[in-house]
Amino acid sequence: MREQFTAELKVAMKAGEKRRVDTIRLITAAVKDREIAARGEGKELNDGDILALLQKMVKSRQESMEIYDANGRPELAQLEREEIAIIQEFLPKQMSEDEVKAAISAAIAETGAATIKDMGKVVGALKAKYTGQMDFSKASAAVKGMLGG
Repeated sequence: MREQFTAELKVAMKAGEKRRVDTIRLITAAVKDREIAARGEGKELNDGDILALLQKMVKSRQESMEIYDANGRPELAQLEREEIAIIQEFLPKQMSEDEVKAAISAAIAETGAATIKDMGKVVGALKAKYTGQMDFSKASAAVKGMLGG
């Protein structure tokens, strides 16, 4: 993924797309920060970690966008929307609600989960397979509902 960021940055620079250049630079800076933190813990950063980081960046911008909209700052909200669109280009296609339900059902069957106490196993299995493809806060609520919580 790092090579993809570098290649996209070069294309954006040649095209003179300032917003895109700035956003890709934000992504690469965040990835480098996460790599440094991971090295301090003796871990290696993988693509799944980068996808999780990108999702976190999108969620942060969505929250900011809502705050800007609520406080009558449409120009700042628009900047956040543009950054979200650029970051999402690097994320895999998001799963539909039906696909998420099917994945949760499969994960419950796969882990043999029966009660709400097994929720951690199910969410862990989902994260292992579907990082970057679903919103895990919503998925967790759905898992809880399916397990009778």
